[in-house]
Amino acid sequence: MKALTLKEPWLALIAAGKKKIETRSWKTNYRGPLYLHASASPVNRNDPQTAELLRLIPEEPLRCGLVACRCVLTDCRVMDGPFLEQMELEPVERLCGIYAPGRYAWFLEDIEVLPQPFPAKGMLGLWNWEGPSL
Repeated sequence: MKALTLKEPWLALIAAGKKKIETRSWKTNYRGPLYLHASASPVNRNDPQTAELLRLIPEEPLRCGLVACRCVLTDCRVMDGPFLEQMELEPVERLCGIYAPGRYAWFLEDIEVLPQPFPAKGMLGLWNWEGPSL
């Protein structure tokens, strides 16, 4: 099963429905089911951007070191001028990612929080998670 590691609080923002686009510096041709893993890195609550993001999800737990969501990766688009102009109308989504020319927007749909998160060691890039069938 394909998986992607993110840092918190970005996975929590996805779990709470605040973020539906993951922004990356690289593209993928993969489309399909995707598990989301939160890295074990501690959250820097003193960082102003992180503090602002945490205010969007005051009740959402942080799931460091866990595979906690599944979704469907439906598209991956390069961020060009028209796309970035369109994203100006989505202030929360823009706050939750890095939107700049030449980066990529990964569109996540059918986001589901797993009732039982699973411990896992993440990896860079898309990786294969050998967890239980869900």
